[in-house]
Order: sequence, then C-alpha cells, then structure tokens
Amino acid sequence: MKLFTFREDNHIHNGVLEDGIYYNTSTLFPSYDASFFENDGLASLKNALDTKNSSLTVIGQPEKLIFGAPFSTPSKIICIGLNYADHARETGAEIPKEPIIFMKSTTSFSGCNDPVMIPKDSVKTDWEVELAVVISKKARYVSAEESLHHIAGYCVHNDVSEREFQLERGGTWDKGKGCDTFAPMGPFLVTPDEAGDVHNLPIWLSLNGVKVQNSNTSNLVFSIPELISYISRFMTLLPGDVISTGTPPGVGLGFKPPIYLKPGDVMELGIEGLGTMRQETIAFSLEYEMPKV
Repeated sequence: MKLFTFREDNHIHNGVLEDGIYYNTSTLFPSYDASFFENDGLASLKNALDTKNSSLTVIGQPEKLIFGAPFSTPSKIICIGLNYADHARETGAEIPKEPIIFMKSTTSFSGCNDPVMIPKDSVKTDWEVELAVVISKKARYVSAEESLHHIAGYCVHNDVSEREFQLERGGTWDKGKGCDTFAPMGPFLVTPDEAGDVHNLPIWLSLNGVKVQNSNTSNLVFSIPELISYISRFMTLLPGDVISTGTPPGVGLGFKPPIYLKPGDVMELGIEGLGTMRQETIAFSLEYEMPKV
C-alpha cells in the first residue's frame, strides 16, 4: 500500500493508492497518526481494501490532488549523519564508527511539495535527499532482526540544512536542521511489502533541472535494521516516529566552491518506488504560515 494525505477545502484528508486506484480513507481513518499505527491501523486498512469496504471512496482526477505529508506530525524526527561513505569524504569528515544521531524539530515537518523557506540571516541553506523509515510500534532495546517487525513503511525526505548554523555556531547540529519547512516528506508512505529491497534503491535530487545527487541506498554505511536497533538503545521509538537514514554525496557543501540555495531555486527529488517531491525555495518571512500537514 501507498498511504498519502491530501488537502481540500482547507482540510487534510487521508488516502491510499492500491492497484493504481486512489481511495479516500478519511471516513474509516481520520488520521494517520501514532494511534493509527499503534492500533494496527495498517492491517485494518489492508482489510478494508481487501473486503472493498463501502466507506472507501475512489478519488476522481487524482492528478489534481494536492499532497501533504503522508502521515501526521511524528513525536520525533531522528536523523543519521554521514551514513554514506562518499558523502562523509566530500565534507572532509571521517566515516563514522557508530551512527551519528541528531534531531529535527517537529515544527520543521512539512508537506512533500510545500515551499522551503530560507531562514532569516541564512547564507548556507543546503539540500539532502534521504530515505526515511517510519516506526509502526514501540521499540526499546530491539535487535536488528526484531526491528523489521517495527517498520510501518518508507518515504522520501529532504533533510534541508543550514550549514553555518549547523557547523559554525557551536554546539550540536540540531540548530541547523530544525528550521521551519526543513523536513518535507512524501508523497507516499510505502509499506514494506511494496517498497522492495530498500537497501538497493536509486536515490536522487536535482537542483533547477540539474541532477546533483545520484546514488543508491546500497551505499548506506549502517543498514536500516542496524539503525533501528542502535537508536532504540538510547531512546524509545514510538509509533509514527521517523528515522531518516542519511544523504548521499552531491550536497551544496561538497561543491568547490560550495553552492547554496537562494529564493526561487527548485529542488526535485525521489527514490525509486517511493515517489518524487518538488520544493521551491522562498525568502524568509515572519508572516509565512506553513500549510497544514
């Protein structure tokens, strides 16, 4: 299944794409939130599809859908740094011996095609296409083997980053990662049975029509089961939480000289089988209201 949300009349509606048909699932499942995952919502949704539940309505003209993020705001967005060896090298960093963990604020969470707002006083806003995994049930001290039973699905994530805030202002990376609009995700949450081999998927990002990131998830340093197991030693993972697994080479910081985002730039990014996203950058404004997710 491919879960998604869409906006209509200033409301968020839930949907699912199955066998090429887009269904509105909002009557049965008003929110793809922590409670949905925790209470076996994915199995209930699958059963509704299999039994052709009359509360599922077919969406006409799906090409006109305005997609949001494919699930509700998570309790945590956990990211992994330098998890592609060639990305570590391009930034002048050593390949980590253990996963590097940092957090993005939940207020950075945004829809897959929403604008990315360059923060006030920023001169080094950068892009990072990543494979994100969503947790289906509570995970605490789980093994790598057990972790596979804690996965709801996968989606595309743009881990937008302000490099000066991240690397030049002292402290942890978080201050350069959690700005408003800095975590667009979507367009789908793809369940494991449909995602295929997530450790062998082409992953890419284009800036203004030029492909700058072009890699494969087979190049991850730490696999998804390893990451879930590792993180669960340090914090409890809750249903709906997101783990973003790191970015391949080709970020703006790695160019010589570096290239950073400016208002009007367009990022298009995707992962094979998980869908594509598009974000245009806009200048900072205190009056900007982030669209509902």
